[in-house]
Amino acid sequence: MMAGDEATVTAADIARMAGVGRAAVSNWRKRHENFPEPVGGTATSPAFSLQAVEAWLLEQGKVEELPLRERVWQQIRAVSDDLRLGESVAEATELLRRGGKPYTLSASVWGAVRQYAQQEGEAEAVRFLLDRYADVHSRRLAETPVEVADLMARLAGPDIRSVLDPACGLGVLLAAAHDVEHAYGQEQEDSLARLAQSRLTLSGVDGTVKTGDSLREDAWPGLTVDAVVCHPPFNERNWGYDDLTADPRWEYGLPPKTEPELAWVQHALAHLRPGGIAVLLMPAAVANRRSGRRIRSNLLRGGVLQAVIGLPPKTASGTGLPVHVWVLRKPSGDGRTPSRVLMAEVDPGDADAIVERWRGFRTDPELDVDRPGESRTVPIIDLVDEDVDVTPARHLGTRAVPADAYPLLRERLAGCLGRLSALLPEAMAGAGRELPTVGLAELERVGALVIRQAGRFETDGVGVPVLTDRHVLAEEPVETRTLPEGRTAVEPGDVVVAARGDSLATLVVETPGLLLGPRLVLLRPDPDRLDPFFLAGFVRALSSAVTVGTQSGATRFDPRKAQVPRLALEEQKRYGEVFRQVFAFEIALRELNASGRSTVTVLLHGLTHGTLTPPGAIS
Repeated sequence: MMAGDEATVTAADIARMAGVGRAAVSNWRKRHENFPEPVGGTATSPAFSLQAVEAWLLEQGKVEELPLRERVWQQIRAVSDDLRLGESVAEATELLRRGGKPYTLSASVWGAVRQYAQQEGEAEAVRFLLDRYADVHSRRLAETPVEVADLMARLAGPDIRSVLDPACGLGVLLAAAHDVEHAYGQEQEDSLARLAQSRLTLSGVDGTVKTGDSLREDAWPGLTVDAVVCHPPFNERNWGYDDLTADPRWEYGLPPKTEPELAWVQHALAHLRPGGIAVLLMPAAVANRRSGRRIRSNLLRGGVLQAVIGLPPKTASGTGLPVHVWVLRKPSGDGRTPSRVLMAEVDPGDADAIVERWRGFRTDPELDVDRPGESRTVPIIDLVDEDVDVTPARHLGTRAVPADAYPLLRERLAGCLGRLSALLPEAMAGAGRELPTVGLAELERVGALVIRQAGRFETDGVGVPVLTDRHVLAEEPVETRTLPEGRTAVEPGDVVVAARGDSLATLVVETPGLLLGPRLVLLRPDPDRLDPFFLAGFVRALSSAVTVGTQSGATRFDPRKAQVPRLALEEQKRYGEVFRQVFAFEIALRELNASGRSTVTVLLHGLTHGTLTPPGAIS
């Protein structure tokens, strides 16, 4: 690799620099004879001169300027292969935190990093390097999404003074424990441990991260803490089973070779003081694998496993399968062995209710909670059967609605049915002509459109309401709030795009006073040149969600790949009016579906439990 101004970039790097997909870069190479020729790499993964690529992007108007942060990152990449990239990023973050002279980074690379830090601030520079490294290695790093880390930290408790993460990765979980006196971490890979240390400093957490394999070579022998938080490696077969069969940590049973997660559970318990709390993110399969029945049974009988909380599929990076949060308490010898386990299912973004439920359960472990479909305290005696299945969905039942709500639900359903026919849009048969199209990137270039995306941030329940992907995809009420500093304000007439899985949704904003939430793309049309409903309809119909390598393993909408018809404004408004009616009809259908499902549930429950009876029934 070449250094300094001779740094090289891959097609993926170019796509990131220009904010497009890799397919667009391939098209540029085919369509533009003056696109820079490769200067290295391989036929399948060519490398291009950063200097030449930057000049071409600027000349073609693909970017207005190459951001300094991109120049910094590409120079770091240029002098570091995949194995050394972590070391280079770790060194850069350490120098930004502590000062000193570089020992492996070249003077030109360190000069670029320092220039960026002087421009944006040292904290922002460290944050950028950490986030970019995580994104580049998202397939290798199973990082905990921020909202899940926040939920786990809150479950650990507000009163903890010390916390340990024995598989801390880049330190996301430890950084979420804001108010502890000291945080302890361990990570097998040295560069990751150093990066985790930088994240703790960036987050204002006083902590120490050591390097090593926690199960084989515990870097914190004898340490006991108030809480352990951990997102252990999933399905890791080479975890040390043959070497650790007689380890004293296996108080609740020798973990089967195929159950490494149960080794991490007992490692966490070994580091807790009496009464301490462990919160672990686990694959859902651990809740019911036959090989783990004995250990699960012992954890339940000892009152150690106190809560299992189910999270939606694709919540954790690296797997599209559901995951659970296990909450365990080390016995304190106070004679208080709970007879129940809290079971729940929750979306991490709506964690307040389950945190409140958990804290109530900690105060009174015999608390009888039964909220069908949401949370329930299940008697341990009902769990220690032949299967010892602690999957929450198996024990929560369906969300019930009181039978006395039936008259109101029936009236609401009838109203929804009555409105549908009036809302059904009119449209005439057409000849199937193909409309000429224009890309959103071109519309942005000529000033007809502004494209914005929100950065990563945490909500705190105060301040200004935030529009999130849940609201755009499912028309849920906007309740989440955060402070407005540094956020993008959403204005009436803006089009917001959300993607999840294979689904893509658009929303024309009509309510003022909202902020743009994470995972959303904002399209702000010039009303004299673009009709917002026209834009929303065609973007949704002609675009698709794109899978991307992010920490959360999510999908996104790439606005610079989207196309809309090139039509006069009056013609746009004709289409836009029909699209507006289509969206209103869709909302009515969604309301009808929800109302219908609730009505069916109430009827079935009421008729089978005697709170409703057939007409003319004999009393």
